[in-house]
Amino acid sequence: MNRDEAIERLSSRRTPWDMIVIGGGATGLGIALDAATRGYATLLLERDDFAQATSSRSTKLLHGGVRYLRQGNLKLVMGALRERGRVLANAPHLASEQPFIIPTYKRGESLYYGFGLGVYERLAGRASLGRSQRLSAAETRRELPTLRTDGLRGGVLYHDGQFDDARLAVSLASSAWDHGATLVNYCQVAGLLRAGGAGTPVTGVMARDRETGTEHEIRARVVINATGVFCDSIRRMADPGAAAWVAPSQGAHVVLDRRFLPGRNAIMVPKTDDGRVLFIIPWQDRLLVGTTDMPVEDAEAEPRAQPVEIDFLLEHAGRYLQTAPRPQDVLSVFAGLRPLVRGGSGQGTSALSRDHLLRVESGLVSITGGKWTTYREMAEQTIDAAARVAQLPSHPCRTADLALHGATTDALPSPLRSYGSDAGAVQALAQARPEWAAHLHPRLPYIGAEVEWAARHEMARSVQDVLARRTRALLLDARASIEAAPGVAALLAGALGRDAAWKAREVAAFTAFARGHLPREAAAVAVPQRQRVST
Repeated sequence: MNRDEAIERLSSRRTPWDMIVIGGGATGLGIALDAATRGYATLLLERDDFAQATSSRSTKLLHGGVRYLRQGNLKLVMGALRERGRVLANAPHLASEQPFIIPTYKRGESLYYGFGLGVYERLAGRASLGRSQRLSAAETRRELPTLRTDGLRGGVLYHDGQFDDARLAVSLASSAWDHGATLVNYCQVAGLLRAGGAGTPVTGVMARDRETGTEHEIRARVVINATGVFCDSIRRMADPGAAAWVAPSQGAHVVLDRRFLPGRNAIMVPKTDDGRVLFIIPWQDRLLVGTTDMPVEDAEAEPRAQPVEIDFLLEHAGRYLQTAPRPQDVLSVFAGLRPLVRGGSGQGTSALSRDHLLRVESGLVSITGGKWTTYREMAEQTIDAAARVAQLPSHPCRTADLALHGATTDALPSPLRSYGSDAGAVQALAQARPEWAAHLHPRLPYIGAEVEWAARHEMARSVQDVLARRTRALLLDARASIEAAPGVAALLAGALGRDAAWKAREVAAFTAFARGHLPREAAAVAVPQRQRVST
């Protein structure tokens, strides 16, 4: 992907696009890929960076949703389990099977959860990732060596999926580009174009390049609103009185060192004090603990984990781990907003639907809700609807078994596994210059070549793009990422042709952003006293 080429395509086009997609998260990227593979001329516009909002801040799970099974939503569970299998097959370099154990402490719990997870497994059918089984107390202790064992009666083992959300988003974007779509990040839709006056169909967008300030009037046969928690703001460009669809809910996570739970197995806590499911999951040689479910009034671009959420996660993790984690043990915290579809009055966000909503209003096709696991199915339904609105020739969906960019089952070195079939090219870059072979920080697994690759091929435009989403450095260790920022700024400036003033601004901006990924106690002392920017 190349942003300059994308802007040139956008500027030089003299005929309407078949489809304009607003939003570069999981849903929008999936839609762009689906449209491009059907042969439609497709443009995607993202206000910030790809997956910058909700889609890079998930719990990193591909799952049908055990909790939704308990709620009786079999349709959602079965669809998600089917799509889980497709993600695992289409992006094996980014997704894998993950075993989970539910520790049990009360009489009858193992039978209860064992029965439920047996149903969960059977609903998956041929897409099952392995049989669930009940464990004795001794077996549970062996599988979870740092589990608190007071009153432990046993456990239940089951299997689900895990992935790297931001890297899967990059893979989707690259796949869409490979199939002819044009994608532009940092290009904000400021308004909608119409065929006539108010109430006439939407026929395009007004967009502003946030890097240059240039405005573009872009026509299309159909416009698709795939902006997640920001869906209602785009709908109100078409109809200022449109009723809200989305009830945003914040989910926070903390990241810990693996010493708190070594081994391959994750812990699933089926019911927290507020009735949610909690996961303690090995991820990228760290431990991910999440999530919360906190209703929020407005959808903010940069949600922050609140102290009460961090305390909640640490307190609950401490009930199950022999060594209770403290705020000073936290390597990073992050929060995202779920675009839950509004229900009746009086419902808490934990009770709202995780299914999606797709509708057409004034020719604007809007979709919201859903979750990462079902992005592909949501995209298929959206393009079916959009093609009808635009009266485009009907073409079948091709994404069910489409290998995504980088897909490979070859054994790859762990730090470069997320690049899949591109790993060899990244390794070749590392051999070209000493600074590209050097690690970005002693506590991070990434090298300089990954910064260069992100700028050349993945449309990375800022230090945040590199450290938060092209790599996952910010989530693995926020302090180390702050310390690595000057070096990353220097490498990125070289790749993008930026000057010393740009580097200084980037380091300052990233440092302020990354401090929000530390508990309040640590954020105040997170900035090194001698942080300098190389010129």
